[in-house]
Amino acid sequence: MKQIQSAELIGKEAATMIGLKWEGTFAEAGAGGIRKVQTEFKRRLHEIKNMMHPDELLGLSYHMTETGFIHYVAVQVDDVASPNVPEGMVQFEVPAHDYVKYTHIKGESIESSYHLIYAWIEEQGLCLSNEPLTHYEVYPMKQDSNDHEPEFNIFVPVNKKKLE
Repeated sequence: MKQIQSAELIGKEAATMIGLKWEGTFAEAGAGGIRKVQTEFKRRLHEIKNMMHPDELLGLSYHMTETGFIHYVAVQVDDVASPNVPEGMVQFEVPAHDYVKYTHIKGESIESSYHLIYAWIEEQGLCLSNEPLTHYEVYPMKQDSNDHEPEFNIFVPVNKKKLE
C-alpha cells in the first residue's frame, strides 16, 4: 500500500497521565509485550477517575537504548486525579512541547511511517527533542489491541530550530 505523507507541526500543552508501565526490548515489544499491557489496561480502565479523553489510548515511549525502552499505556486525566491512582498504575506528567504529528493509516507499514516522519522532520529543518519522551502514539480506544494493522497518530517531540 502506498504511504500517504501527512505530517504537521503542532504545539501541545502539558498533560497529566495515568497508566501501566512496560519495560523491555524491541523484540519483546514486537512479540506482543505492549499489546498485552494495552489489553490489561483497557480491562482496568474503569478504575481511573477524571479521564479527559476516554476515546483515546496513549502509548508513550521513553529512554530508547540499543536494546530496549520504557513504554506507558495511559490515558490523560485532569490534574485532580492525584489521589485516585489505581494500585499498580503510575501517574506522570508530559511537559508542554512542540510535536510533529503523523497519521498512520491502517494497512501501511509502521516502520515506513516512522521513516517518513523522521525524514519530514529533517526536511523542515527541525530536530528531535532531547526530552526523555521519544514519541507517543494515540490509538482509538475501541480499536482491538491485538490488531496487527492498527490505525493511530504518531507524535514526535521536536525543537523548531536545530541546536548548534
